[in-house]
This record gives sequence, C-alpha cells and structure tokens, in this order.
Amino acid sequence: MDKINILIEWIKESNNIVFFGGAGVSTESGLKDFRSVDGLYNEKLKINFTPEQLVSHSFFRDYTDEFYKFYKDKLNTNGLKPNITHEVLEKLESIGKLKAIVTQNIDGFHQDAGSKNVLELHGSIKRNYCIDCHKFYDDDYIFNSKGIPTCDCGGIVKPDVVLYEEGLNDNIINGAINAIRNADTLIIGGTSLAVYPAAGFINYFRGKNLVLINKTESNVEYKAQLVIHDSIGKVFAQVMKQL
Repeated sequence: MDKINILIEWIKESNNIVFFGGAGVSTESGLKDFRSVDGLYNEKLKINFTPEQLVSHSFFRDYTDEFYKFYKDKLNTNGLKPNITHEVLEKLESIGKLKAIVTQNIDGFHQDAGSKNVLELHGSIKRNYCIDCHKFYDDDYIFNSKGIPTCDCGGIVKPDVVLYEEGLNDNIINGAINAIRNADTLIIGGTSLAVYPAAGFINYFRGKNLVLINKTESNVEYKAQLVIHDSIGKVFAQVMKQL
C-alpha cells in the first residue's frame, strides 16, 4: 500500500484528528513566504534586515512606516482564497473526524473555508486594533491605507498578530496542547517545524498515527509513523477524492 492510501485509511479509522499547519499550506494559495526575502536591504534605512527582524515588535515600534510597507507587500490576501488543503480540513471537520486545526499562519484562510475550531498560534491579519483606544478594524482597512494606518482617535492600528519578541497567547497555547494530546491522529503539513515554541507541541502527542507532509525534510521525522515529501495540496487533493 502506498503512502497516500495509508494516510487515507488512517483518516477513515480515526475519530479525533488534529491538523498542525505551517506556511506551506498558505503559499499554495499564492501568499508570499516572507522568509524568502532573506537579507532584504532597505534603501531608506541603509540597514540589512532579516525577514524575522522586519516582523518583530522592536521594528514595528522603531520603524513603523517601514514595517507597514513590508507587511502590506507580503501579507495582503486580497484576491487570494483558500485552497484544496483548507477545503479538505473543513470537510473532515464537518463529518466529525477533525477536532481542531492548529495553525502558525495568520491569513484566516481556514475560517474563510468554513472551519470552526481553529487555533491561531500567531494571531490573524483579519483582526486589527488601535493601540490607544482598542477600536477594531478589518484587514481591508490596513491594506487599503496609505502609510501607517491610524484610528479615528489618532492612534496607530496594529494587526492582532504575534510579532517576533512577543509572547503567544496562553489560552491558545493550552488549547493547542490539549487538542494534540487528545488526538488519535496528528497530521503536520506545510511546515519543517523550525519555529519554536510551536514546533515543540509535537512532543505532547500521545496518539497512534503521526503524519508529516512537507516538501522538505525536518529533524523530527524519526518520530513519525508516516512521512510524505510532497506538496500538502497535492496530497490532500487525493485525499479529497476518497472523502
């Protein structure tokens, strides 16, 4: 039996599946991978920044205008939509097999596809708040703004995303850990599990089937019962045919 068929059989046999996803899930919808601009040189600041620095709290604080130039260029989802992976996960949730999605992505595609129990470790671009009065703004307000988006009160509007140097939400962390701990099958897709502390969540899995689906290798493959080196969308397109 080939690996895809093994995955399909495990899905059919499971009643408590959790999906843990990373950037590879969203790039297949056309969203840019911000890490691909490693060493981005900024003409105005004359400083060589890494992608991680460009989405850090200190960069947001010290170079707010430059932060938003980068943010709007790399994270704008206007014109993009969920892909086959998001659709399959919504389907698995609707038939009662998938109990939770734990995602490192901030694009909101899982909710756009109809998924309900989504634990967003790093927040969402769909939610934005004034740092002074906390008034809510949607993502269109941010991406359609010129320069730094500001509130009616004059305060800066900040995306509700977890920037580097900021801590994760404790409730989301606990929810993710509990979901993974109780799962009988954990499917990890579109991530090389290089970002901590999220990557450490795999250690809480006590179930039967651990599946890794990613184009590139990771250093935790020895823990998995099934490893598929391929596009997550390509794999899930074959899964969809069997649902």
